[in-house]
Amino acid sequence: MVLSKIFKVFLVVLAVVVAILGIMGGYETSQRVKYPVAYSDLIIKYSHENNLDPFLVMAVIKVESNFVPEAHSGFAGGLMQLTEETAKWNANDLGIGDDYDYMEPEINIRFGCHYLRHLLDVYGNTDTALAAYNGGMGNVYSWLKDPQCSDDGVSLKYIPFRETRNYVEKVNKNWEHYKNSM
Repeated sequence: MVLSKIFKVFLVVLAVVVAILGIMGGYETSQRVKYPVAYSDLIIKYSHENNLDPFLVMAVIKVESNFVPEAHSGFAGGLMQLTEETAKWNANDLGIGDDYDYMEPEINIRFGCHYLRHLLDVYGNTDTALAAYNGGMGNVYSWLKDPQCSDDGVSLKYIPFRETRNYVEKVNKNWEHYKNSM
């Protein structure tokens, strides 16, 4: 009788422990699905080459392609969603020539990091650089001159394109997540 009660208590405790472990494992799995990371060796390599925070690059890739190397959106493609024009600019600036496949993950990450570094150097402000990465440099230049969009000509207080505004918010949210969880 006593053994039967002890065994029942043991089973209840075991069930609770298994449930807790299952919940924790499920949470960890859901976070890996929600915030994937792939190509971390390439991200770290090219982030460091370009003096970038690798977690920022992860966040850009997460928002741009969710780490799917063959992703396409309009005229852009690859992990960091580069256009052919941006890829050509990068190849020229890096002295690579015409023999490259910008859809190949290593080239895409290399070019994307190089371009992001360029935008950060041009604008001196991460959010402004991210707005240019998504909305184009021409748009950002005009927004910086508009007093409704910028008070100082450096940072944007308002981004007229909802897609670009949402993009900057999403990258920042994902950047915080990657910084705090790895």
